[in-house]
Amino acid sequence: MLYTIHNDTLELSADTFGAELHSLKLRGKEYLWQCGDAWKRFAPILFPFICSPKDRAYTAGGKPYKMKCNHGFARDMEFSFKSQTDSSLSFVLTENAESLAQYPYKFALEVRYTISDNSVRVENFVTNTDSSDMYFYLGAHPAFNCPLNDSDSFDDCFVEFDENEHITQTVSGKKITLVENGKRLDMTRALFDNDSIPLEFPNSKAVSLKSKNGGSCVRLEYPVSDCITVWSPTGDDNARFVCLEPWTSVPTFYDDEFEAIEDKPHAIKLSASETYTYYYNIKLY
Repeated sequence: MLYTIHNDTLELSADTFGAELHSLKLRGKEYLWQCGDAWKRFAPILFPFICSPKDRAYTAGGKPYKMKCNHGFARDMEFSFKSQTDSSLSFVLTENAESLAQYPYKFALEVRYTISDNSVRVENFVTNTDSSDMYFYLGAHPAFNCPLNDSDSFDDCFVEFDENEHITQTVSGKKITLVENGKRLDMTRALFDNDSIPLEFPNSKAVSLKSKNGGSCVRLEYPVSDCITVWSPTGDDNARFVCLEPWTSVPTFYDDEFEAIEDKPHAIKLSASETYTYYYNIKLY
């Protein structure tokens, strides 16, 4: 079920299915990709994995498990509607038979959207409702319209970091430098020929999607993320969007050397009854 909140400038809609954002409008203009044929998502939540372990398989407590899909299961599950105010929406997911078959922990994942002026704060609260430690990864995958201005093309757009960055991709075991001590990634289809572009431990705590011609832009702030990823499909001119993805860490497959989730270096360990809080902000201009 879709729920909507708004103020004088901003309107936000989110669905109980996946607790996923479906719309972000500033003064009536849509900024979020509208789930077209090029990618049938809006802004999925990645839990309990970012991407997948090798063959989607891992062990927990010495027992083998296998995920049905990439990026975990939260994005494909029905959340319960928790609450709504004039400025916020909240949804919650708890373990069920389907999740326990893939992931042996009891948990509560609350997703809260709060709007203020031209900004959205997205908060994720993971509570361990089990009697022992649990392990997980957590991230977001929002897709923003690119271009944002009707008169622009995809190639008119660029992603700009707040600070200088060294950005590389590993292709066939070799590192390719995309940005050397710079702030800007110019958007081209070929840029994504080798899939997504993750940046671990970025110097920047925010990134913006802009046009060289000015006009509308999106700023995403990720103060508690150890990884920010940029992605768009390669070779598909109908994919008129760019994903700016704040993640708790690099993807799960970086830890494939370790089969047990307890040993995966980037997995978050959460003790029984504790709550882990993760958030990021979206600002529309």
